Amino acid sequence: MDLAARVAELERRLAVVEAAQQGPERTAVTPGDELWASNQLQEVFAAANEPNGGVLFAGSLRLPTGEQYGWQMGFTTDDLLADEGYEAAECLAALGNPVRLRLLQEILAGRRTAAELAGVDGVGTSGQVYHHLRQLAAVGWLHTVGRGRFEVPSGRVVPLMVALASARR
Repeated sequence: MDLAARVAELERRLAVVEAAQQGPERTAVTPGDELWASNQLQEVFAAANEPNGGVLFAGSLRLPTGEQYGWQMGFTTDDLLADEGYEAAECLAALGNPVRLRLLQEILAGRRTAAELAGVDGVGTSGQVYHHLRQLAAVGWLHTVGRGRFEVPSGRVVPLMVALASARR
């Protein structure tokens, strides 16, 4: 792909993200309209000339530690289907272990050191805990903040909650 085509594609993708972040003009939500967010999102993607639509996930939350997060990201259908999937598979595989999910939940609840995490029932030995923490850090679900302290990066808190919510039946 030549430079002009790459720039044009980047500008198109940026327009979609900006439109998703700004959102459509506020309209009254009709009582009982269960798809109000989806309907407004259709308008955003239509305005960005994305006929195949896409997804937007967002959240605003306060953790038990008092930390507050607000975050959103939009993706077009075409972009998501064009991804090779390798990176997504690694990231999702890291969440596929119940011990790793438990460790992430404990970190979000305020247990930040490896020693505190090793004391959680059912997570295994300290060596096993470090193994899980390294795997989570390798795909971006965690990073270290000092000696033996871990946290979920701020840009991953809401996506983690979305992943947890999407697994509910």
